[in-house]
Amino acid sequence: MTLSSQNAVQEVLAQMGAAPADKKRKKPVLETEFPESPAWQPHPVDPAKAERMAYDGCIGGYGCCYAAFYSIIGQMAEKHGAPYKDFPFHAMKAGRSGIGGWKSTCGALVGAAIAYGLFYERKEHNELVRELFHWHDNTALPVYRPKTNCKLDVDIPSSISGSVLCTTSKARWAYASGFPIKSKECSERCARLTADVARKAIEILNAKIEGTFVPTVDKNAEMACDVCEPSTGGDTSSVIIVKQPEFRSVKAS
Repeated sequence: MTLSSQNAVQEVLAQMGAAPADKKRKKPVLETEFPESPAWQPHPVDPAKAERMAYDGCIGGYGCCYAAFYSIIGQMAEKHGAPYKDFPFHAMKAGRSGIGGWKSTCGALVGAAIAYGLFYERKEHNELVRELFHWHDNTALPVYRPKTNCKLDVDIPSSISGSVLCTTSKARWAYASGFPIKSKECSERCARLTADVARKAIEILNAKIEGTFVPTVDKNAEMACDVCEPSTGGDTSSVIIVKQPEFRSVKAS
């Protein structure tokens, strides 16, 4: 190919919006100047203590996102002071009930993911989030039950959510347990689940800090979509949302 023909090809590609193959794609020129914010230094914290902190945050009215986040960063603030104690924790209230009550991603998971983001950049952050979210989607929760000062001291059934979405998680729990979503049992369930998420999030974080973390989830794993990929067991979520099961009480044990 002659030089003139090469130039002609490049001119056509340019008109089509395609970059020449022999030139590297340039980074976009940003008109906004973003601050360079170095990641904070992570410190190991107590997962058992986090369970109680997260539970208390939920029943205390702070919301699941705030509760999960504070169970991690709040412990660092207690032990190490600044900069952890200077974080505007009240901002995390925005994540309650699937972010602003919108019932999207579970607030407890959001809080933990944001905590990870204070310490790790994209590749490592995605790895930790993937590990936590996959565990949440495939584990029967809740497991935690406070030994003292339990707001609703009864057995709370567990269920596998199969999704990080607040609305789907609650709906599947309601279907499995027989309790309505808008019930004190469901509220107790969410507080205990937040405690479970906080503990697991810290176990993952501590392992990362100690250098013992080994990913168990494929990097290409994605959240299942009931609309696009219905499960083999049948898509019960739409049924649950349309009609809630009848309320049945449980006895304190």
